Amino acid sequence: MKVLKPGSTIGILGGGQLGRMIAIAGRNMGYRFNTLDPTPDSPCGQVADRQLKALFSDLNAAKELAQFSDVITYEFENVDSHVASILETTSYVPQGSRLLKITQNRIREKTTLQSFDVPVAPFKVIEAENDIYSAAESLGLPCVMKTATGGYDGKGQWVIRSKDDIKMAIEAWNKAGIDMVIEQFIPLSKELSVIVARNVQGQTKTFPVAENVHINNILHQSIVPARITNEQTNQAETIALRIADSLHVVGLIAIEMFLTNDGKIIVNELAPRPHNSGHYSMDACITSQFEQHIRAICGLPLGDTTLLTPIIMVNILGQHLSNVLAKIDQLPPTAKIHLYGKKESVENRKMGHINFLGPTLEYVNQQIKDLHIWT
Repeated sequence: MKVLKPGSTIGILGGGQLGRMIAIAGRNMGYRFNTLDPTPDSPCGQVADRQLKALFSDLNAAKELAQFSDVITYEFENVDSHVASILETTSYVPQGSRLLKITQNRIREKTTLQSFDVPVAPFKVIEAENDIYSAAESLGLPCVMKTATGGYDGKGQWVIRSKDDIKMAIEAWNKAGIDMVIEQFIPLSKELSVIVARNVQGQTKTFPVAENVHINNILHQSIVPARITNEQTNQAETIALRIADSLHVVGLIAIEMFLTNDGKIIVNELAPRPHNSGHYSMDACITSQFEQHIRAICGLPLGDTTLLTPIIMVNILGQHLSNVLAKIDQLPPTAKIHLYGKKESVENRKMGHINFLGPTLEYVNQQIKDLHIWT
């Protein structure tokens, strides 16, 4: 098994905030970084040794990145899987392209999970207009239509609550011109996520289960430890480990889950990378998700993921940034702010996050409320 020691150079496909935080964690360990991203002075580019400004589909640029790197990783799942598969033949890409291909397509992802006996919401693949009618009838209303590719933060989703909404869904399907699925609407108690690290030797570690709160389909808070039973925690971790081992993950995989009103856990989707709901680990765990990702792809033993303190991670979106900066001197001394170096503060764009730590979740939640930044 290949072991890359500090001093090696890691090439990152993608220059966003996840790449930035991977690079910051890796620099503390003694690694060097190159990144490829089309955005000049990208968040990762600001802290890397070198940024190649190119599209993710630019094979020549990707080969140049690999030429100056000892290992290639990707920071999000929308990089070009074809490019990744070609790099696999000439360079060291321990995450591989297979996992990218699976997680880039909701249909492949769900059928793969079903093959592992992992519970998912009942769904139907939409290949023709009539499929929308039959799916709504067989799954019942409400149900949710989702694009098979390209959706994130609630984009590419349509809730079908009535027969009138079916017409809206048909219009959306015709306009999009891409494959879609319709899922049964699941009444849920909580949204959860588990991040699993797995290294090239097959060693695995789970991070503590996060309880996630979304506003307008964008992650607002991650609450850790999740306010669920020990049995539910064990069930979530068991499912997550089964997925990571079955997919032969190297690096991180985040598993987003629903806890239903009747106490069952259903897997919603996968992300083969560090995840927004794992940002709490930067300040509350012995090993952060970003350090763990580096350990995993470099063949090092995985670090301890023990939670040291209760924590609530709150995202800073574009509309929150001015309030955060105005109240920077009012943040409690146990709050840790992380900004991503993005030039433009756009509504609903993730500009950073704050980790609020404290003795209890109730104490931390009150600190957040007292700031009146997100209300």
